[in-house]
Amino acid sequence: MQWKQIEENWVLTPPKPQGVIHFLGGAFFAAAPHVAYGRVLEQLAIANYAIVATPFLNNTFDHRQIARDVHTSFRKVRSKLFLDYFPVFGMGHSMGCKIHLLVNSLYSPSRAGNIFIAYNNYSADRSIPFFKELAGTIPEMSTMEFTPTPMETERLVAANYATPQNLLVKFIDDDIDEISTLGKILKQKFPDTVSLHTLKGTHLTSMGVDLKWKAGSSFSPVDAIAQWVKQEVHRNNQTLEQVMLSWLNNQVKR
Repeated sequence: MQWKQIEENWVLTPPKPQGVIHFLGGAFFAAAPHVAYGRVLEQLAIANYAIVATPFLNNTFDHRQIARDVHTSFRKVRSKLFLDYFPVFGMGHSMGCKIHLLVNSLYSPSRAGNIFIAYNNYSADRSIPFFKELAGTIPEMSTMEFTPTPMETERLVAANYATPQNLLVKFIDDDIDEISTLGKILKQKFPDTVSLHTLKGTHLTSMGVDLKWKAGSSFSPVDAIAQWVKQEVHRNNQTLEQVMLSWLNNQVKR
């Protein structure tokens, strides 16, 4: 299978798909999801899930606009590829989780379930590097905030989110993850259908980038570290993939 760009989306289509995964990446990697998350998404495609990875630029504070754009883009490619008759699962990493939550809460699309990995819903001053320093020199920035704000997003989800089947994944060494907060909100709405898994890894574990490291003629300590990092990233990703595939396959059988 080869990635194809269709209606601005990056797509992988196995010969006999059993479901469709609509993927949205994190803030700084969402522009090229097929590259940043290629390994994990390709493993899901091998397991017969069609992948639609919708890129977006994090160049606006209006997250409603991003949600509207990715929702429209996905609908176009889903219709064009005749995928309307397959169950659709949303899948997001970090900020991509927030965008999926907004899409589900604002547009009520038909979803068989959603996967949220390392959810992040922080305010602008915590999400944007050097925000406070810039606000000190550009006073207008001090009042800028994402739309909707973190609190408004939580209220939207509590009021309007209507997809009962949810898989939440957090990593042990991730200090910017808010999966626990999201889990509390969703479990209040759907106490019996929210699954939470805590795995070894970091905020970037879901980015299955293959580290193309070639050892030198003499195997140095640096080479050893690089090989260990590559091994650990792939081990964590395999665990993540196994958790996701087990959950997805159970949903498809329902």
